[in-house]
Amino acid sequence: MATLSKRSCLKFLLHLAQDNLDFRLPEIKALLAVRGKPFHPDENFKEKSPFWCLDGLCEDDVRAIMARSVCAKSAFELWGHGETHSDLQTSLLNYPLENMSPFMHKDSTYRINVYTFNKTLEFTDRIKRIDALEYLPFEGTVSLKRAQHIFCLLEDYGTDPNNIPDNPYYVYFGRWIADGQRELIRSHSVKNRHFIGNTSMDAGLSFIMANHAKVKENDVVFDPFVGTGSLLVACSHFGAYVCGIDIDYNTIHGRGRSSRKNQKWRGPDENIRANLRQYGTEKMYLDVMVSDASKSVWRNAALFDAIITDPPYGIRESTRRTGSHKDIPRPPDAIYLESHVPVSLAYHLNDIFTDLLNFSAHHLVMGGRLVYWLPVYRPEYSEEMVPLHPCLQLVSNCEQTLSSHTARRLITMEKIKEPQEFDSLAHLADSRFRPYQGHNAFREKYFSGLNKRCGKEDNKSDVNGE
Repeated sequence: MATLSKRSCLKFLLHLAQDNLDFRLPEIKALLAVRGKPFHPDENFKEKSPFWCLDGLCEDDVRAIMARSVCAKSAFELWGHGETHSDLQTSLLNYPLENMSPFMHKDSTYRINVYTFNKTLEFTDRIKRIDALEYLPFEGTVSLKRAQHIFCLLEDYGTDPNNIPDNPYYVYFGRWIADGQRELIRSHSVKNRHFIGNTSMDAGLSFIMANHAKVKENDVVFDPFVGTGSLLVACSHFGAYVCGIDIDYNTIHGRGRSSRKNQKWRGPDENIRANLRQYGTEKMYLDVMVSDASKSVWRNAALFDAIITDPPYGIRESTRRTGSHKDIPRPPDAIYLESHVPVSLAYHLNDIFTDLLNFSAHHLVMGGRLVYWLPVYRPEYSEEMVPLHPCLQLVSNCEQTLSSHTARRLITMEKIKEPQEFDSLAHLADSRFRPYQGHNAFREKYFSGLNKRCGKEDNKSDVNGE
């Protein structure tokens, strides 16, 4: 019982990927929250570092994180660490022997890997690093191909490739537990997907969004701007039932011009269902339908465990909604015939996000999450531009830079209370309500910055005589 007690207080080391840095902490926090665990970083925790030390967890918790995470590469049971190899040796010699012995007995096989961040070591230097660990009481047999236990010495040489120190800033040693799900980025690449469009979401970001939303097995997930269903693919991979709507008839039915190079028209089986079939998750597909997100067709009783979406910004896909001729502003003396034929109207970003937050407040289960992208013009961005709702708590706000002047922010919100029946004035007076404070004309902002940049490049070309 004493051994079990000590092993319940282990520390763990996460080796993180160095892309999408802003998304890593919210992903790990969300995956821990799925298991009901708080986030306890080590005192040496640095948010931008490739290595995080965590405590207060058990090995099953760590394996559960690595079974989902696309931001983490590997996880280790941390046996020792320090600023120098001498500090590491002291730390390892002070580590409880009863915690080591189950993995070092004479009937076991093992191997030791050496990993260096921001520096490449020669093979001979790696061997020297391994030989220097002879003070560890390994009694088993070395096996390079089929080792029962894998150990790793990790050296951190900082993040500046132009200023690599001779000695590492920090060193770690631990037992390998599991790898993350980085392979999903390759296996689910949009390049190899059966059905794609102009705005199909990157595979890695799709899985990050699903993790931020705490999507789990048997959840029901909804995307109100479903497009070609990239987010449905990611959520179905984690065992959720998925559905969505989109105003674009051709996209929902897989018709019209293809987005692929050297292909004029979409094929007969290019649709969202086929995408899920491609990855073996067709059984999780509920349905998608042509519908206008500004006019909800759902009954009040319809509830979702998560709402995940990438609303249109007006760059590659137009922002539009349905309406009638009565909705089109006209001069008072204008004469026109009444018509019941629907027309396409502009759907401004402030209306899109107001509708999205209101819909989520009514149709998320308590504790359910809304995850969506918010486009921003970077020179004028402030946190006050992020819309708020009294029923939704802001969980995280992560930036992905698109250009020098534009970005999009991944907003994660969690439902904390049911909406009340109050009039619109009371709603607006609530300090927890804040409409979108950005630009309805994001498209114009985007292209104005693009034109300015292109203009500078043209002038530079003229100066260089090219």
